[in-house]
Amino acid sequence: MILQYNFPTTIRFGAGASEELGDYLVKQGLSRPLVVTDPVVAGLPFFKRLMEGLDVKGLAVTVFHDMHKNPVKSDVYKGTDAFDEGKCDSVVGIGGGAAMDVARAIVLRVHHREDLFKYDDLIGGDVYVTGEVPHFVTIPTTAGTGSEVGRSAIIADDETHRKRILFSPKLLARIVFADPLLTMDLPAAVTAATGMDALTHNMEAYIAKMSHPMCEGIALEGMGLILSSIETAVKAPTIEARSRMMMGSLMGAVAFQKGLGVVHSLAHPLSSLLDTHHGLANAVNLPYGMRFNIAGSEEKFRQMARKWEIPEETGEALVSRLFELNERIGIPCRLREIGVLEEHLDPLADLAIDDFAHPNNPKPVSRADFRALYAEAW
Repeated sequence: MILQYNFPTTIRFGAGASEELGDYLVKQGLSRPLVVTDPVVAGLPFFKRLMEGLDVKGLAVTVFHDMHKNPVKSDVYKGTDAFDEGKCDSVVGIGGGAAMDVARAIVLRVHHREDLFKYDDLIGGDVYVTGEVPHFVTIPTTAGTGSEVGRSAIIADDETHRKRILFSPKLLARIVFADPLLTMDLPAAVTAATGMDALTHNMEAYIAKMSHPMCEGIALEGMGLILSSIETAVKAPTIEARSRMMMGSLMGAVAFQKGLGVVHSLAHPLSSLLDTHHGLANAVNLPYGMRFNIAGSEEKFRQMARKWEIPEETGEALVSRLFELNERIGIPCRLREIGVLEEHLDPLADLAIDDFAHPNNPKPVSRADFRALYAEAW
């Protein structure tokens, strides 16, 4: 069964939902979509089937997949060139977080041609997003970032590796086709890393300092969906487990409009400096960042532990459960196990203190705190 939700984006959710893409574009009077994806997804059988389905509908498709694992500004400029050359009238983002970020940034740039980082939300650049944007559709292929329902894109500078946020309500997709069938063949390691990314979004949103009871309720339920299904999704995937993971991911992305925190500020520098997969970076740092936040947020941790059905209902018990979960699904517990060297810790701390996520952390984080957390995780 394919269900429809509106929150506020229209979401078509269920096995086979992605097959509705061609009819939807035709009904909207669109004929020349730019399909943005990453190089891996572009070579997969399901992607080729999707493109063949669009061809059957008479659509002139331009495919763009020339992007980095962690997107940079030049990726967006090349994608915009592809939009222009293909005389495109819409953008379809298909993939995980990287493809969604590049697709959304292209949507912005089509009619906003000044330097991309002029629109950086962290310096008030959202006020310059005044023009129209092309019709935008998203199809997620992982249950992780939840970017399909987002309104921002994270793009790094090619040289400095500093991450910028491009933000505007105009960048919301018009419709999302959330099809758990597209995640069924993901490798176990990717499922684990992206799933822990979704869990991180829900947990950090729940404890972020800004008050937003609606997001907190969504985040708690999203945690429950992920915790009840992530091991099955990694080890013996079923459509039910994959569906619950995809819904938990969507909910995490909705919830984190409340804010993120120290874990993301620990993870972002690993991606920009060492090209670490974002979900893996979050997963390894999650227990350490959560332990840092227990003091002062004991009641929030008690509620999360209760959701996890942990008898002790304490922050320390919850952190122990996080370490155990990582081990059960094959996530390393130390940064040195994912290629981080001791000499990286200082430059990582320098990037982390400048990151945009930690100001919403429930307690302040200093540069010395970041250095100590990296050392502990290393």
